[in-house]
Amino acid sequence: MWYDQPFRETRHLTALLRAIRQEAARPIRIMEVCGGQTYALSRYRIEELLPDTVQMIHGPGCPVCVTPAETVDQALAIARLPGTTLCSFGDMIRVPGSGGKSLQHLRTEGYDIRIVYSPLDALDIARENRNRQVVFFAIGFETTTPLYTLLLSQAVAERLGNLSLLTSLFTLPAAIRFLTRDPECHTDALLAAGHVCSITGIDEYRKLARQTRRPIAVTGFEPADLLYGIYRVIQLHTRGEARVVNAYARAVPPQGNEKARRETSRFFTPCDARWRGLGTIPGSGLKLRPAYEQYEARNRFHCTVSLPNGTNPCRAGEIMKGKISPRECPLFGRRCTPDSPMGPSMVSAEGACAAFYRYRTT
Repeated sequence: MWYDQPFRETRHLTALLRAIRQEAARPIRIMEVCGGQTYALSRYRIEELLPDTVQMIHGPGCPVCVTPAETVDQALAIARLPGTTLCSFGDMIRVPGSGGKSLQHLRTEGYDIRIVYSPLDALDIARENRNRQVVFFAIGFETTTPLYTLLLSQAVAERLGNLSLLTSLFTLPAAIRFLTRDPECHTDALLAAGHVCSITGIDEYRKLARQTRRPIAVTGFEPADLLYGIYRVIQLHTRGEARVVNAYARAVPPQGNEKARRETSRFFTPCDARWRGLGTIPGSGLKLRPAYEQYEARNRFHCTVSLPNGTNPCRAGEIMKGKISPRECPLFGRRCTPDSPMGPSMVSAEGACAAFYRYRTT
């Protein structure tokens, strides 16, 4: 028996949907802030089963989607340097920079760009290629950053001088707070990402619920997890309670993962961060501490690029704020498809545009 099967059984889902319909008497807008949740909502077509009073909004929870174009431009510039090998996850190499080219384009032109499945793969590449500078394009949220601390810890121990990271790291609470203060971003409740909270714990989200005056449910990614989280925030919203419920207790301990947070704090410190489509959000990013700045590729290669000029027709930023749905973007399904993406939200499997295109366009 598969472990996830009970969370997909029809009788459980039917009971949860019945409870949601009974509870959702008045309109509510719920934002999920994780690309994994967006993907699951689309894959299982859960939104189509919800009553008309419940509207889901797809937030900025995909690291590929929120990495700004100028950071992609920096990756492109570094990849073009002689004697350099650039490594990244598969989705990231397909994201276009401000000029329309992606790392995949450079790869076809003969530059040494490698797809890896773990940041630790970059260690082996650096050990085996001591005459080359190996750069890992390190994107992610609180869940991925601890992996980068493993990479850095080993690089420091081995004194690897030919390995560095081009960092694009984000933290979610500041972004959630930022969005809830946007008068054009109307949300009544939030679904927090279970895997993020398995690292951070839920104390920060308790504070967030009080500050934003919105109920929050920490959820997993199976259909029953999502429906239960939706049911609980509707219940809290109806009662006027702005607090957190842990609807994913089988994976999220209230205190999170203290060791992972300790290692993250060893190497990284909070900073302001620029999010694609959202702008600069104070305190929403992570950068290397001064003691480890030599491992930041921007410093090693003194790589500067200009902010993109002109208007990008991609409207992913508005989609991540819940202002429009992917179908309302004039590029969607026409000039912008998974085979020919105009923006990162159509590249990443966890992007709202890609999920809509794959599961909800027919």
